[in-house]
Amino acid sequence: MKKRSQAALLKVFCCILLSLPSFYAVGQSAKKSQPTITKKELAALRVTASPKIDGVLDEPEWQQAQIATDFIQNRPTPGPKEKHKTEVRIMYDDAAIYVGAIMNDVSQDSILKQLGKRDDLGNTDFFGVFLDTYNDQLNGFGFFITPAGVQLDARYSTNGEDWSWNAVWESNASLQGTSWVAEFKIPYSALRFSSKPEQLWGINFMRNRQSTRQGYFWNHVDPAIDGFANQWGKLIGLKNIEAPLRLSFTPYISAYAETIPQIKEGSNDDVNYNTDYNFGGGMDVKYGINDAFTLDMTLIPDFSQVQSDNQVLNLSPFEVQFNENRPFFMEGTELFNKGNFFYSRRIGGAPINMLNSDEEEKLGNRIIDNPLETKMLNGTKVSGRTESGLGIGVFNAIVGRQFATVENSEGTRFKKETQPLTNYNVFVLDQSLKNNSYVTLINNNVMRQGSTYDANLTGLLFKFADKKNMYAIDGKAALSQKYLSDSTALGHTYRVGLSKMSGNFQVYASHTLISDTYDPNDLGILFVNNSMEENLQFNYNIYQPFWKFLNMYTNIGAIYARRYEPDAFQNFVIYGNLNTTTKNFMSLGMFFNVEPVITYDFFEPRVNGWYYTFPTNNNIGGYISSDYRKKLAVDVSGNYRWFDENNRHNINFSISPRYRVNDKLMFVYSYDRNLRFDDMGFARTFIQGEEDDPNKERVIIFGLRDVNATTSTLTSSYSFNNKMSVSLRARHYWSKAEYSKFYRLATDGSLTPDSYPNGYDDQFKGSNHNRNFNAFNIDMIYSWWFAPGSEISIAWKNAIMEDQSSVVPRYLDNFTNTISSPQNNSLSIKVLYYIDYLTLKNKLAKNKKA
Repeated sequence: MKKRSQAALLKVFCCILLSLPSFYAVGQSAKKSQPTITKKELAALRVTASPKIDGVLDEPEWQQAQIATDFIQNRPTPGPKEKHKTEVRIMYDDAAIYVGAIMNDVSQDSILKQLGKRDDLGNTDFFGVFLDTYNDQLNGFGFFITPAGVQLDARYSTNGEDWSWNAVWESNASLQGTSWVAEFKIPYSALRFSSKPEQLWGINFMRNRQSTRQGYFWNHVDPAIDGFANQWGKLIGLKNIEAPLRLSFTPYISAYAETIPQIKEGSNDDVNYNTDYNFGGGMDVKYGINDAFTLDMTLIPDFSQVQSDNQVLNLSPFEVQFNENRPFFMEGTELFNKGNFFYSRRIGGAPINMLNSDEEEKLGNRIIDNPLETKMLNGTKVSGRTESGLGIGVFNAIVGRQFATVENSEGTRFKKETQPLTNYNVFVLDQSLKNNSYVTLINNNVMRQGSTYDANLTGLLFKFADKKNMYAIDGKAALSQKYLSDSTALGHTYRVGLSKMSGNFQVYASHTLISDTYDPNDLGILFVNNSMEENLQFNYNIYQPFWKFLNMYTNIGAIYARRYEPDAFQNFVIYGNLNTTTKNFMSLGMFFNVEPVITYDFFEPRVNGWYYTFPTNNNIGGYISSDYRKKLAVDVSGNYRWFDENNRHNINFSISPRYRVNDKLMFVYSYDRNLRFDDMGFARTFIQGEEDDPNKERVIIFGLRDVNATTSTLTSSYSFNNKMSVSLRARHYWSKAEYSKFYRLATDGSLTPDSYPNGYDDQFKGSNHNRNFNAFNIDMIYSWWFAPGSEISIAWKNAIMEDQSSVVPRYLDNFTNTISSPQNNSLSIKVLYYIDYLTLKNKLAKNKKA
């Protein structure tokens, strides 16, 4: 019966998909052919005297340079030319590229100029330049400035836009009458380019006019065409430029103080605080190996000022994936992140052999100290791209040994190694091809000292598109290896996809296979293996304004999944999304998700070979986001999911108002609720019967529970000027899980009521699976960029975490109890100073002559 119902459902879905072309016929008939990508050209002017970067284009050389103008609107209405002209000029010398831009407007009141910290736009106009220094139409650099002088920079690749990348360059902006002016000096040390005597670079300029929410590009970027860098113009006239000796040092010194609560066993009231002081230093080094490749190295890194992780109550069978906030792992890692094989939080994360309290208790030991993180000793990155478009990247990091402190039954304390000396390595070859295509080879390797196993992963990525950038085939494949003491464990995965990726109507189809033994988690992250998936998706996008809307993006699709080993049905999902922006700049969206047949969850039981028959369910939701130009704006989202099981249903909603007091001060508050009623989930597993009993059996207990999670987050920032700011982030997370009934999982995946915990000869009597979890964090950071690439920062952190089995039912009671609990406080001061070798050498030479 199940197979018949699945086949019937698939037949119905195929009929729906076959009817879609008639639904899209109106849009298709209006679009007879794919537009070609035009390529404007701009000639750079060589100068002998470099301009003063003051935001005033008063040097005579600026008047001699060719002007780039006639910008074309990209949003909200693609196609029209701008009414208020933008004029851009490019000059260069032996040291740098110079960009001068004049943005004409109606009046100064029309030029929005909110202050912010670096790489934070906010509610402001901006001007930017994009440089594709190898003209491969895949990779590039972006440099931006706002009228308030706030700098932004980013890297562009097939992974998208990376704002974590920071370069050292100069810029300034000024208001002049009804216009504003931007002036850049981008030194060659901030770029990578070939050694050809005459260069051809891809180039584009962007202007954002925030008062009207209009974005303009010099070379039109058509949203109906796939890709970004492939739609830039050309910069010609660059002759006889050479990459300088790129050598810089960024030494730092830091002071750190922390108070750590020490709670005596059996008492929450008797608390002693230990204070830890630390003074240290280290250094980041950048060295240009040649004109294309750069060595980045960090020695004795200090991550004490990194934003705190968003801790949550995790009841799932999967680990929590945290965001990467450490600068070294965020900047210039676009090559290493290709294919999503690299999860940088593995480096410096939890020790691989971290002690388990239950296992130590069986040995008669008590854990005194069990560190949650390992210590990174150093990290190195080498990356660049050759003239032929071959990108090469090598990443290497070393993590030191970690020990836990254990006390035996006799009161003797001793150390246990939880992390051996470990080397992490990533090697990447990325070949850019014509037509926005590429082939990439990646190798991840983890080597551990001693008996702990080593691991390796080799992956291949590719994308081949046609000349019109309309159709493409893409995919990836990988082999994982674990080198155990007596064997090697192998696993594999692959995905292949076909797509029509440009135009109003788009289609994507893919097949994915992940073997049951594929495991990339030593240096990557994967939640679900042992699966095969077929995915078919149709998109229909409207890019031009119509009726009350500026645009609309829609998709509908389905995923059919089976187990890889053994081959068995696992899941079937139908999904759809719609996103649009109204003419008053309110963004709206809605989605649905339907699982119309009983599916099989092989992960929640936490035991190989067992599964839980997950009930049919439906999910619908949406969001509204108001116009951010207004002082008060708000984001609202929510969804409702209901199941064909008991009274099981989920309600999620969030509201996030933001208020801009002025151009310097801003507040954002977000409130999120996640309510899961009659949720069903794993509680515990055990063996019933004696060890030598041939009739002993595995018992897996599930629990019926209500799970409630509430998150309140307040962020605020105050900018003194474009180089000095202070930011505050306070987050309180509370989640409770209350169990009401327990069930036993059968071998066919069904659940039957069970006497647990009172049955089983009172073996588990009194067991309490309820959870009441609170996490509270405050991060307050003062930052002053007192010189290019140089910063003084002061960070105060407050952290509280509480996990208990006694549920506190009300939010305010949880909040009050949490902030009155023992707290971990830290204060750190860090000073880093950027030293460029050539600049220092020239200064010393001048002083010597003087």
